[in-house]
Amino acid sequence: MIRILKSKKGISPILATLLLIVIAVAAVIVTYAWVITFTGTTTENAGALLQPENIRFHSGDSIEIVIRNSGTGNAKIVEVYQGPSTAELQKITPESYEPSTQLVNPGESITINLELSSDWTSGTTYYFQVVTEQGYKLPFQKVAP
Repeated sequence: MIRILKSKKGISPILATLLLIVIAVAAVIVTYAWVITFTGTTTENAGALLQPENIRFHSGDSIEIVIRNSGTGNAKIVEVYQGPSTAELQKITPESYEPSTQLVNPGESITINLELSSDWTSGTTYYFQVVTEQGYKLPFQKVAP
């Protein structure tokens, strides 16, 4: 036991240098993989830029919403909310999407036809929110004519 503690031998300087190089290369590879994954998902989500283009109140309880994608990436609409205020939004099932794939390509628009549970009232502010597959939320409002 005492013999082991008195031994002054260690690993050679060449082996120590190689070990440090291997550890440094492994750290660089892990960091590179993380950065590539992070920037890939961030730029994907940032590619779509949705804006309400037009909101039409049709007779009765029907509303037509046109959303334009002025970004560089695709966006798929998955949920639509409507309510009397931003705090009281309720998910509604649109009657139809045009195009029916719910996909908004860059430079194109999508038309969403909604059927409200009751007739809309002139002069009332209606609040909407459209949510994409990536989780991007587009809130907007419109006063009924």
